Amino acid sequence: MEKLLCPSMMCANFGNLQQEIEELEAAGADIFHVDIMDGSFVPNFGMGLQDTEYIYKNAKIPGDAHLMIQNPGNYVKKFAEMGAKIIYIHPEADVHPTRTLQTIIDAGAVPGIAINPGTAVETIKPLLPFVEYVMVMSVNPGFAGQKYIPSVDVKIQQLIELKDKYKFEVMLDGACSPERVETLSKLGVKGFILGTSALFGKGKSYKELLDGLRAL
Repeated sequence: MEKLLCPSMMCANFGNLQQEIEELEAAGADIFHVDIMDGSFVPNFGMGLQDTEYIYKNAKIPGDAHLMIQNPGNYVKKFAEMGAKIIYIHPEADVHPTRTLQTIIDAGAVPGIAINPGTAVETIKPLLPFVEYVMVMSVNPGFAGQKYIPSVDVKIQQLIELKDKYKFEVMLDGACSPERVETLSKLGVKGFILGTSALFGKGKSYKELLDGLRAL
């Protein structure tokens, strides 16, 4: 199955962001993944807006926005205007998620939802007709380098069984090791957010690492 390999730019070297963008693109990355945090929905702050906009404006491949923030509907237009091509919201953080997903569509971006390890698939079923991507968090959101939570395997399988009916793709965010990429892509997971488990800080070129993941 063809994979979407999405570098998590929170793990990139911000001292030389342009070079990171160019090297990841040359290596065959598909989508730049950008984490936005507010210190409230998750206990951390993500990438600054200047760096975020720089990635969107200077990249040749699409960039997404993973809004780990309270009331994301107040901000989706801003990120669409900045250049985000895919916008993920957490339904847990939004009183009116259906309206927010429609706002994303109206703003010209592709709608997605991200669900935390403790969120049941049953609770997000009403949203599935409105989205093109469902991103499963296999770690608690907010920090890089966490361990995979095995209980999400059941959730991934449930979503794989629903994806053809509702016409969405399943993405995985958190502890995406090469072994996990290989196993889950064969089951039907389309995309993987790549951080320190498979891409950054490995002492090898991005091209070598991405080629290896694509060959799995």
